[in-house]
Amino acid sequence: MAKQKVKEMEEQKVETQENNVPESISLQDLQVLLQIVDLASSRGAFRGPELTQVGAIFDKLNSFLTFISQQQREKAEAEAKASEGSVEE
Repeated sequence: MAKQKVKEMEEQKVETQENNVPESISLQDLQVLLQIVDLASSRGAFRGPELTQVGAIFDKLNSFLTFISQQQREKAEAEAKASEGSVEE
């Protein structure tokens, strides 16, 4: 799975270089990055002294993605309620 994602990212990078327009990072990209860090950690890719830094970044990224996900969910619920209200009128 991780190899597939890396291959897709490399293909996107090549396309971006050809167009000379940098590609933005999506929330899905950040979620994949979080999974990569978790996978690398579980496979012992980091040394003990590095784990503090890796863990801190992992926690920040996880908190950010959780916050964004919650914001999107609340926005979708508000839009659903607004559309229900306009249908009832």
